[in-house]
Amino acid sequence: MEPNVFMAVIAAAAMHAGWNAILKIRLDPFLAVVLVNAACGIVALPAALYFGLPELHVWPWIVASILIHLVYYLTLSGAYRLADMGVVYPLARGSAPLLTTILSVTLVGEAIDAQGFLGVVLLAVGILAIAWRRKGAAALDRTALRLALTCGGSITAYTLVDGLGARSASSPHLYTSWLFVMDSLLITGVGLAWKGPRALAPTLSFIGPGLAGGAMSLAAYWISIWAMTRAPIGLVAAVRESAVLFGAVIAVVVLREPLRTERLVAAALIVAGLVLIRLP
Repeated sequence: MEPNVFMAVIAAAAMHAGWNAILKIRLDPFLAVVLVNAACGIVALPAALYFGLPELHVWPWIVASILIHLVYYLTLSGAYRLADMGVVYPLARGSAPLLTTILSVTLVGEAIDAQGFLGVVLLAVGILAIAWRRKGAAALDRTALRLALTCGGSITAYTLVDGLGARSASSPHLYTSWLFVMDSLLITGVGLAWKGPRALAPTLSFIGPGLAGGAMSLAAYWISIWAMTRAPIGLVAAVRESAVLFGAVIAVVVLREPLRTERLVAAALIVAGLVLIRLP
């Protein structure tokens, strides 16, 4: 992976952790998701209008992506309602990179050498280790576990769809801008239909955090989609999931979740995986 692509995805990972932390503000997690994604759509709309409509053959990729993203948002917000970010985030993100890499090699035919694959494995193990439950700690709610793992499956699915969709478009920027516009329309529509306008009213008190989260979410995934047109999808997905390392720091420093020894070991594994992926 080229140095500029690698560093861009690392920056995207940090921003991704940031917007996930915003989902833990004093607002129902699903309403926070609606708020952040509405902000994404507003920010992306000028770019979408500038680039013009995507080609007809690109729309099926966009439609498939926003439907998969809907599953992602529902499962992620549901898991956050039941468990801490420090547990849910690594479970959801850690279950995705290895599966994405395997599918990108077997289904898409991308070439990843043994060193890169080992880096992905170390990174995935490190991510999952962050959520490892200490002896004597309260058991993770089973529903939260199922939601987090389902969320991980949706991450794998939309990563592959968006990587291939962006490659099929005339520009990854055109694809991404319209993806965010359509995605925000869908999740806002679902929110209105499910919760009703009155239930969405509390989001108005969090416009500032919502816009900040939307900007971070938009920039993080925009960079990732661009990177998937420049490097193997599996490697980009793996490096992006180093967001969990940033998420662990946020969980401890900002959200005051406990720092555990296994998190430090997990961080070392993640860094080792990133080094292997980056080394020529």
